[in-house]
Amino acid sequence: MMVRSIESVAVIGAGTMGAGIAAASAAAGCRVLILDMNADTVEAALQQVDEGDRYLVTTGLVDADLDEVSGYDWVCEAIVEDLSVKRDLFSRLEKIRKDGSVISSNTSGIPLRQISEDMPPRFRSDVAITHFFNPVKVMRLFELVPGEDTDQEVISAFAEFGSSRLGKGVVHAKDTVNFIGNRIGCFFMLSGLHLAKPFLADGMSQETIDGVLGAPVGLPPTGLYGLIDLIGLDVMELVGKNLAANLPDADVGHEFTSFPATEQQMHDLGQLGRKAGGGFYRQSKTPEGERLKESFDLSTEEWREAQAPNLEGIPVELGEVVFHDSAEGELAWKIFGGTLKYAASLVPEIADDVLNIDNAIRWGFNWVHGPFEMLDHLGAGRVIDRIRAEESELPMMLQVLDQAGVESFYRNQGSEYLGTDGEYHPVESSVD
Repeated sequence: MMVRSIESVAVIGAGTMGAGIAAASAAAGCRVLILDMNADTVEAALQQVDEGDRYLVTTGLVDADLDEVSGYDWVCEAIVEDLSVKRDLFSRLEKIRKDGSVISSNTSGIPLRQISEDMPPRFRSDVAITHFFNPVKVMRLFELVPGEDTDQEVISAFAEFGSSRLGKGVVHAKDTVNFIGNRIGCFFMLSGLHLAKPFLADGMSQETIDGVLGAPVGLPPTGLYGLIDLIGLDVMELVGKNLAANLPDADVGHEFTSFPATEQQMHDLGQLGRKAGGGFYRQSKTPEGERLKESFDLSTEEWREAQAPNLEGIPVELGEVVFHDSAEGELAWKIFGGTLKYAASLVPEIADDVLNIDNAIRWGFNWVHGPFEMLDHLGAGRVIDRIRAEESELPMMLQVLDQAGVESFYRNQGSEYLGTDGEYHPVESSVD
């Protein structure tokens, strides 16, 4: 078996993600090559590299300097999310890169099998998806996705480099739409937009919805609408279209791949979120010049002064709102509980085990607990009882737990996790 070592990195595409990967690689002490079609973009990417690391970085243009990638161990593509453009670039790179190098795409959703189709055997054995979360410097998650023909030593090299050199949390995902983090995280957001509508119609404010879907369930304070504002409705629309085209036919996510009418209108009018000056929320000023946070009321479709969330009577214990007999409790069960159920249905489709899913959601979306950790915290038996009371089908991993006659997905202080075989396995065996 060939031992692959990554000591140098060529990044093609100097946008936000490419610049972040280049800066992280330089900070790890690697020689770095940054290439792009646009000289200004390359210069902006260089400025993202810490000043003390810039001596490690060489820059250039794709049209003039692509041959330079032959001197690098890892060739990382981070260009536009267009399959034909990526395949054209990879065809050019494959003729240039050296033997023993590894090659990857930072795509956030294009399946590797589509990128690799009809490519040479060497490419198919040396390629993987290396998906970082934005901003690369801050976000810990690093999703590693092999293809059908990817050599194990290639995956091991990427995992070792990501963990030991870049300090990332490596999760092993399968070649499925949106991998792990965005498959589950975007289900939470897209389903939330739809499932929140009856609660808005009954008078619950979006601030209260965000309040319930924040700290009470172990999620960041952005909740639902604030998180979408951070990401952008334009990005979420593209995610929805990708899901619609690539989700398995029977996947419940098909119900939520398009926006409700009001959110679609917001998108079409350019009311996309923070980067566009406002989405569901915006910062403005009073006539006296004081800062004012405003909310776009989804019922009246007009801006108003933001309100404090009404969380009076909500249980303070983490997660207990899910079982609370109130409108807020029902909201939490339908949206957050629905996301937990969705995650439990995706093993082994998107990952081989619960551990990689939990790590992806904690590291990528900053949940206090991953979905299966949260099911343990709530009491998986209580969740099963609730699902059965609703006469709904148990998701895959809850079936496994129930049939195994056990009470939790983790045991022995988290050192063992429940596999799809109904047996417990050591945590260290799940990741490189």
